[in-house]
Amino acid sequence: MHSFFFSHSPEIWERHPELVPGVLLAQGIHRNTCVQAQVAHYHGVARARLDAVGSEADLPEIQAWRRSFARMGLKPTQYRCASESLLRRFRKEGALPPIHPLVDLCNALSLAFAIPIAVFDLSKVAEGLQVRCAEGTESYLAFSGETETPDRGEVVFADAAGCAHARRWTHRQSALSAVRDETSRVLIVAEALHADAANDVQQLLDALSRALADTWAPPAACALLRKDAPRLAF
Repeated sequence: MHSFFFSHSPEIWERHPELVPGVLLAQGIHRNTCVQAQVAHYHGVARARLDAVGSEADLPEIQAWRRSFARMGLKPTQYRCASESLLRRFRKEGALPPIHPLVDLCNALSLAFAIPIAVFDLSKVAEGLQVRCAEGTESYLAFSGETETPDRGEVVFADAAGCAHARRWTHRQSALSAVRDETSRVLIVAEALHADAANDVQQLLDALSRALADTWAPPAACALLRKDAPRLAF
């Protein structure tokens, strides 16, 4: 079995010292299962949080990402972090369409915690993933089927083959490593920047670990990363 790693570059830690990443490795994933009860529970949590504030833009988790996007030169209402996009759709439509049990579960947790969660099929990732500034040579496969080249300096999830598995940090993942029916081994990454991020990301990892154990298998690895311990190898 190949070994993999996940990390953020020193430059990312330097620019975003408030960052709290939670990383989890899950194996034995398949789609022949039902996560409806868990999803309904976390949708209820998200609905209650939205009702209490009125809009996802009022949540501290989302506000922190908006500030970071603005610092990166991205217009926050044009480029939203993944959890804000999900919450916005959920608030307007009242539900999210089912995709795959694991994706549905992670999306529901992302809604409840208002924290972006990325899920990468490790069979499509070369050696590992680093969140870093793009060199401008990386290749990104959009869900439209088009291949894009991220701008130099843009924050991407990059692997050793020069593939960008997400663009504009937590804005959008690539179709290349998206979860499919045959996906069995994934890396799940949750990132937060708000004041209670350390506590909230740990709670998210705990909730996700329990859901994985109930549905597929306990996580093979799980860690809260820090600037002085920025790497998970597995």
